[in-house]
Parts: sequence; C-alpha cells; structure tokens
Amino acid sequence: MELDPRRLLLLRAIADGGSLAAAARVLGHTPSAVSQQLSRLERDVGMPLVDRAGGPLRLTVAGRLLADSGERIAEALTDAARRLSALSGRVSGPVSIGAPLDGLSQLTTDTAAELTVTHPALVPRFVETAIVEGLHALRLGDLDVLLVADDLDTALPLPLGVRARVLFRDEYRIVVPDGWPAPRTVQELSGRPWITMSESSANGRAHERLMAAHGIRPSLEHCALHQAGVRAMVAARLGATVVPAFVGAQLRQLENATITDLPVTGYYIVRVLWRTSRPDVVAAADAAADAVMRATHMAMERAGDAGMTEKEPTIRMIRDPSEQQV
Repeated sequence: MELDPRRLLLLRAIADGGSLAAAARVLGHTPSAVSQQLSRLERDVGMPLVDRAGGPLRLTVAGRLLADSGERIAEALTDAARRLSALSGRVSGPVSIGAPLDGLSQLTTDTAAELTVTHPALVPRFVETAIVEGLHALRLGDLDVLLVADDLDTALPLPLGVRARVLFRDEYRIVVPDGWPAPRTVQELSGRPWITMSESSANGRAHERLMAAHGIRPSLEHCALHQAGVRAMVAARLGATVVPAFVGAQLRQLENATITDLPVTGYYIVRVLWRTSRPDVVAAADAAADAVMRATHMAMERAGDAGMTEKEPTIRMIRDPSEQQV
C-alpha cells in the first residue's frame, strides 16, 4: 500500500478542526478539494477514516492511526523549515498576532518595533481578540501567534500543533471599596456585591474558585469584559473583586479602594501561544512569538520602574501548564 503523505497531513487537520471546512482553511485548500483527497485516501486504505454520523467529524481508529503518522510528518517538515530559515537568516511574509484589548496597545508598538529591527521583511497583522475566540482562530489558522491572560490552575488546553510559554506569573488579590469594614475572613464578604469578568477569563475563573472554596454567595454580580471595566467599577465602589496583584497595585492609587491581605489560591499567568503545524508559517510564527516575548518583558520592566507593580518584576523562564507532567 502506497500512501501520499500529504493526505496524512489532511487527516491531522481534520482531527484538529473537526470539519472539512476547518481543515481546508488550515491547509489553504477548498472544502471540495479536501473532501476529494479524503475519499481517495479512504479508497487507498480500503476502510472509512472518519465518522460521518453527524456533528463534528471524528476519526475512526484507522483514521487516528494515520493522523498520528501525519503529526510526525508535520513535525519533520516544521523542523526542516526552521533549519532552512536559520540557514538563510531571513524570515519574510505576513504573520497574524492576536491579543486582548488590555495588552494590545503597548504590544503593537513594542512588537512592531522589535520586528522592524530583527525581521524587517516580516509583515505583522494585529487582531484584538478574547481568549476563547483567539484559540479558535489559532486552531483554524486565522492567527499565528496569540497572547492570552490565563489562570494557572485552570489553564485552557492548547490546540494541536501549538506551543506555549508563560511570560509572567502573578498572585491574586481581593479588593474592596474603602467604605466597607475591613474583612477579617473571606467568608465575611458573602452577601456583598462583587465585580467579576466572564467565566472564560482568568479573573472569572479565579472568582468562581474563590466563591466555591469559601461558600460565598454574592448579593449582586457586576460583570466586565476587560480589566479596564473592572477598574472603572472599583472606582465607582460597586463591589469587591479578585484581580491580579499588578492590577491591585494600580488600584491602590485610587482613594476609594482597599487591597486586602486575604488569601486567594492560584496564580494569574500571561501566555504566548504560537503555531508550529504549518511549515510555510512556522519561521514567521517563531519570530513573531519571540518578538511578543521581548515586548511583554519590556512592558513589565517599565511597569516596575514606574511603581505600577507590587514588586520588581523577575524575568525568568516559567514552565507552561501544557508542559507539566501528569
């Protein structure tokens, strides 16, 4: 039996995207072409490779076996692309970089400046995106690099063909309006109004974990989409909230907010994710991810110099949750 390795890459894309359309977008083909290639591969092996019973496409046992081989082929091609890029010393072409609103303004300035010096032939495209939508775009190939705010204990899993690195780790703090009596325990804040963010956000997940751990029942929950919204609601004394320590340091400058010493489990992290699955974009994604890392570290150093963090930021390698051994 002679198998075309390009069709094994196709199976891998179907497994990741869950549909022919998603696989077509990642591979740069039309859905019709992907469907034809899949049919030919199934004729070659003499058995079905996907379950067409409805809903997202799922690979059969034989399909998963061949998709695993496709994964190894993709890794070999990606490694070859990296070696060629290093040999030529030149990275060019477009690269799409996603980030949340809170980190986008400074990220675009610093990252673009970095790439102008290190890879002038690379053309970055910046996209504002939330974490769930950003991961979806990364999986489909609409983004090559993604900066996300995440929660260490509940870090979102990575799509196939994506690597990640933690750039920053921070503790959480509970902030209350200055007019409230100073709470001695977290439980004393039950029955009070709280400020939170969406369930998919790092703040939102830390909030839910705190509520569950201490049996807290808010009388009212205000919800913000971004850290800027949280800061505005805190300024208006609308309720208590859980924020990363660096946001707490910024809120400390408000006369109407009190940063408590109450314990909060878990850590807030900032991660950079980048695609490694397509040999034609891997060099650009690697270069852009490196630029995002340097830009983030520079922003952290400036924040420390300006007194906007609780303590001097420490720049060091932190293991990503995806690399933790189970």
